[in-house]
Amino acid sequence: MRVAAMKPVAAGTQQIDGRRCNEDVEILLSQVNTSLDRNRVVPYLFDEPVAPHIAARNAGITMTSRVILEAFAQIQLQAQAVVVEGAGGFCVPISETEDLADVAQALALPVVLVVGMRLGCISHAVLTAQAVQARGLRLAGWVANTVDPDMPCFNENIQALNGRLPAPYLGCIPRLVDPDPAIAANHLDFSRLEGWPGAMPASE
Repeated sequence: MRVAAMKPVAAGTQQIDGRRCNEDVEILLSQVNTSLDRNRVVPYLFDEPVAPHIAARNAGITMTSRVILEAFAQIQLQAQAVVVEGAGGFCVPISETEDLADVAQALALPVVLVVGMRLGCISHAVLTAQAVQARGLRLAGWVANTVDPDMPCFNENIQALNGRLPAPYLGCIPRLVDPDPAIAANHLDFSRLEGWPGAMPASE
């Protein structure tokens, strides 16, 4: 299967071989098997590691969902599957009038929610799931990401989330000393991803 990826908005760059690069974008590109135009993979790339709409304002740029959707449409022509990674959360603003929730709604893709496991994550995750559903999108699964390895009652929090999020639990990614996509993927059970070929019903 030809797989592509995009990150509509990225903030924070470093110079690598004379090119402005974002770490998240580089990781995405290293995992796909389709040659992609970087300007489509990340239509909006800002140097400042701050909230995207602030970085855009400081750069004198007005982001629009139209530009992102056009880039996605072009990438979609090159691949059988496209993974779109968000930036900072489901409702992060991209301008005074639009946010990433608007982009997600326009793309109409199933959503995988990544929950940063730390104090306060239950309310944050439940509210995000409600926001996803309010936009008419399908929450296909959720992943626990170990942000705080010393979080008290870690397993109890997983259980609480599993009982409150209306989507299958795909697994927990531990805190990795050397983060690696392949190692992280080994901690996930994609057979439970709702709506994918061969996936089990969410109730199982």
